[in-house]
Amino acid sequence: MACTIKNLLQTILYPLFFCLTISASVNSEDVRDKPEPLKTFKAKDIFNLEYVADPQISPDGRQIVYVRRSHDIMSDSMRSNLWLVNSDGTNHRPLAVDTNNHYSPRWSPNGDRIAFISNTSGRSQIHVRWMDSFETALLTNLQKSPSHLSWSPDGHTLAFTMLVPARNKPLDVTMPVKPKGAQWSPPVKYISKARYQRDGQGIIDTAYTHVFTVPSLGGTARQLTKGDFNHSGALSWSDDASEIYFSANRHTDWEYESRESDIFAVNVQSLVMRQVTDTPGAEYSPRLSPDGKHLAYIQMDNQKLAYRPTNLIVTTLDGADKRTLAADLDREISNLQWSSNRTLYFSYETEGLTNVAAAKLSGKVTVRASDLGGQVMGRPYTSGDYNVHIGGSDAMLAVTKGTPTSPADLYVVLNGGEQKITDLNSDIFAGKTMGAVHELKYTSSFDGENIQGWYVTPPGFDPSKKYPMILEIHGGPHASYGPNFSAEIQRYASEGYVVFYDNHRGSTSYGERFALLLQNKYSSIEDYADHDSGVNAMISKGFIDPERVFITGGSAGGIASAYAIGLTDRYRAAAVAKPVINWLSKVLTADSYLYQVPNQFPGMPWDHMEHYWQRSPLSLVGNVKTPTLLITGENDRRTPISETEQFYQALKLRRVDTVMVRVPGSPHGIAGKPSRMIAKIENILAWFKRYDKKNG
Repeated sequence: MACTIKNLLQTILYPLFFCLTISASVNSEDVRDKPEPLKTFKAKDIFNLEYVADPQISPDGRQIVYVRRSHDIMSDSMRSNLWLVNSDGTNHRPLAVDTNNHYSPRWSPNGDRIAFISNTSGRSQIHVRWMDSFETALLTNLQKSPSHLSWSPDGHTLAFTMLVPARNKPLDVTMPVKPKGAQWSPPVKYISKARYQRDGQGIIDTAYTHVFTVPSLGGTARQLTKGDFNHSGALSWSDDASEIYFSANRHTDWEYESRESDIFAVNVQSLVMRQVTDTPGAEYSPRLSPDGKHLAYIQMDNQKLAYRPTNLIVTTLDGADKRTLAADLDREISNLQWSSNRTLYFSYETEGLTNVAAAKLSGKVTVRASDLGGQVMGRPYTSGDYNVHIGGSDAMLAVTKGTPTSPADLYVVLNGGEQKITDLNSDIFAGKTMGAVHELKYTSSFDGENIQGWYVTPPGFDPSKKYPMILEIHGGPHASYGPNFSAEIQRYASEGYVVFYDNHRGSTSYGERFALLLQNKYSSIEDYADHDSGVNAMISKGFIDPERVFITGGSAGGIASAYAIGLTDRYRAAAVAKPVINWLSKVLTADSYLYQVPNQFPGMPWDHMEHYWQRSPLSLVGNVKTPTLLITGENDRRTPISETEQFYQALKLRRVDTVMVRVPGSPHGIAGKPSRMIAKIENILAWFKRYDKKNG
């Protein structure tokens, strides 16, 4: 009987065991042959991003100090620390690294010290680090934050700018004495200035920026400038340390003059101030040559237009020899630095990237470094810092460069070559597959204008498949995107979207003519045609599902997105970030009214109501059918949340599916903190997923 049962079990169980073994073997082979899932860029990776800023070369050219910016997950903020590295990339080490912020490093003339600003003591103060002993001294006890540090040529003094509060009580009112223990409301606040609010700060106290000096070995800060005017921007010492040059608008109506300033010089001892330039328009960023014989500065005219180009001016101190360098460049010039008495460096943006050029006083201009960028974490805006070592004709440069898939690192440019010095994000991106960035050039259906754009394909992209696509529109509108790293766009790509963005008409980095194509026309059918033509060009490539196209943008891009869905219903859903919806209300509630009304519109809103209304997305709200997510900071004073609320209520009255996402405590920069950036991205992704046809 036992034998019979045993035989029976073998008869029944052995085939079953054999089948299970074969099945397990097959499954094992399937698992072995199946590729590992791609590791992609995730929301939590945003907290780990770092980038290089403000590199400064030592006077002997052997070392570079730079600001290393990173995200602090515990404080939900950007942290700035100082690092030091040899110019050949060796001996990379911390200089001022802790949970405080340290920034604006500046070498002393002989390289024995580095001055910088730090909030170690609880407020932003000037500190000095001795490089032989690495001892650090707290130099100041200021009530406000200093900026624009500048060493005197002899190393004895540091100059800086700082806000000084002013008395502002326009009415002579005496309140009754409050009884002891009484609980009264806070006292009233007076506002009498035209410039009374600022995004990120709210209602501002009346204060003016002035120039100060402090001994480099410590002492009392001394105010050099006077009056109810702002003396701000870069500071430049004369070669004998007797004067400091700066820019200011000291006109009575300075509040109403958005493009007026002149170069002044103040005597450090006597405090006598003299005006150096008086050309109509703005002259700023003064830079004296090392020998003190030439003054360079940037000049912009005062035409009432939304965009104005800049000119690079060099003059002898007596004004007898004044010339314009790089006159044919037709780009915005910034960041002037002398490398010798006869060579002046500057940076400029072109086609979405930043270049550095050297201009001889003879007029010859040579590009020394190109493709700088990678310093804006959220979206792919044009950026980039550089510093030049005072030396020969082929001076050493320290520059910040990123890649389409990584933020900015430090590079050294010398003798026609380029060396990467840091690699701050290799730990984050190790093993990850990022979205690939591709250029797209096309023409606008409106008038055949040439438009440059880029698109990012998802990790594991297969051109034989169909993908959903997001059109992402930049802010400004006078700004530019480029093939730069973008945490927001990489997150969209990692979730399977192709992301397309362009530099539509009005964008900078293409010259004056292109930028002014949007004069008095933002938003309009013209700039939308640029976007729409790009969408069509992408669809023609064959890998975009035309039924799964989405649209988003922030600030001016939010305006464009809201305007677009009033013109067409081709988008499955829209995410409109911090938009202007009604220009009539916006310009009379936002902090930018003194600039926008005279420069961006043909006149005052009460005289040109039809024009303001035509430019407003609210004028087209009766056409909107597109499901729309709205997201704005509750403390936004650039595009106040009241604009978002108008669109939200209008869409609700239209019974269009709408969700308003309010960001508590946030100003216009809703991605200014890491968690806010993540919240912005993930809410937009969730909204698009809801309306993705493939997901029902």
